[in-house]
Amino acid sequence: MPRLAAPAGPGYGGRMSARVSYAVHARATLSLGLPLVGSHLAQMSLHVTDTVMLGWYSVEALAAVVLGASTFFIFFILGSGFAQAVMPMAAAALGRGDEAQLRRDTRMGLWLSAGFGVLTYPAMWWSGTILLALGQDPLIAQMAQDYLRIAGLGMVPALLVMALKGCLAALERTQVVLWITLVAAVINVGLNWALIFGNWGAPELGLRGAAITSVAVQVVTVIAIAGYAALLPALRRFALLQRFWRADWPALRQVFRLGWPIGLTGLAESGLFQASALMMGWIGTMELAAHGIAFEVTGLAFMVHLGLSNAATVRVGRADGRGDRQGLMDGAKVAVAMSLAFAAAVVTVFLLLPGPVVGLFLDTANPRAPEIIAFGTLLLAVAALFQIADAAQCMALGLLRGLQDTRAPMWIAALSYWAIGIPTSYLLAFPLGMGGVGLWLGLVVGLTVAAVLLLWRFWRRTR
Repeated sequence: MPRLAAPAGPGYGGRMSARVSYAVHARATLSLGLPLVGSHLAQMSLHVTDTVMLGWYSVEALAAVVLGASTFFIFFILGSGFAQAVMPMAAAALGRGDEAQLRRDTRMGLWLSAGFGVLTYPAMWWSGTILLALGQDPLIAQMAQDYLRIAGLGMVPALLVMALKGCLAALERTQVVLWITLVAAVINVGLNWALIFGNWGAPELGLRGAAITSVAVQVVTVIAIAGYAALLPALRRFALLQRFWRADWPALRQVFRLGWPIGLTGLAESGLFQASALMMGWIGTMELAAHGIAFEVTGLAFMVHLGLSNAATVRVGRADGRGDRQGLMDGAKVAVAMSLAFAAAVVTVFLLLPGPVVGLFLDTANPRAPEIIAFGTLLLAVAALFQIADAAQCMALGLLRGLQDTRAPMWIAALSYWAIGIPTSYLLAFPLGMGGVGLWLGLVVGLTVAAVLLLWRFWRRTR
């Protein structure tokens, strides 16, 4: 297909007539990426809030939500591949000036996301049996199932939010996503306070209260974002939800073709951490609780890298769509440098303040809190080792998705995380007797291999 001239004007990626400075690329990346970072952090805060407040409720509830939320996350990551495919496809279409294709890709991304969410619910309903088969404590497995039977209802709205966010990011309309997600995070805290602990006249529902809150917040969020995308005057010409019920089979096949490798790539990475949670459960409930806290902390740092990576996806997609190779290369270099600089700052925090950070997630009056804090501190020290590698692999994936290159990264991720990372974690944790610390050192190995291979592929593709 011949390339079409991009529409002129700010925010729609008009063709650049001359090479721009790295400072200009940095400002553009931050302008697009910071609201995405904020929205990812606000979204992550929903899970962090559940973890913190259930940690105050009981250690057993904390361990159960670690298993339950990580199981939900596994399916969410797999299904979000279709939603994430919308971002580079919409960006490239906009770079070519093809607004009709942007609308078609978005609509079919929503179709695939909703369909996947419906298909996953049976696994949520029978999750206790699955967790028992994976060697988890029977009480914790039953509690995690109780959580997932309710929280699983939020899968469809959560995936629809991701697809709409991808389209709005391509349109550089990310600030509203940030504000909506921030409001959702505040609602989540209030409802958790009422339903977990039985405050303000509400029943004390504990783990089930957190699950009900999660579903309610996801539904409110998707209604708000969809309303914005459909009704904002500046976006009406895109008609994003126009004839939503009509199938567009060529667009659906294209979104599916690009999206399923993204989902499996995310599954390979998230599965690495889920497998580590399962193996940590073999070691003990206290270790699993500490693992959950350390994972939440590192996850918060990862959201910054993810937001910058999303911005890089959009900017690379637009540059590729309009044939701007130099802009593509310069923007990629700036995005990688920014992500690595933030990773260095996170390493400093993890090494200097691990105890206070872990302590935020626990009621210090709990007699088991000092033991959990001590072990969590060790895990954060190990997590400092893989921050640079985690930042690099996340950014490399975003850059490759901007080029709509998803299949080779999927195989690289599978090799790095499952053929190298998981076996190394098991070997260090159990045969070599290093326990939870060895388990996390295996994560360092897998992430480092992935970072090297993915960055090598991107630079090889662009050169």
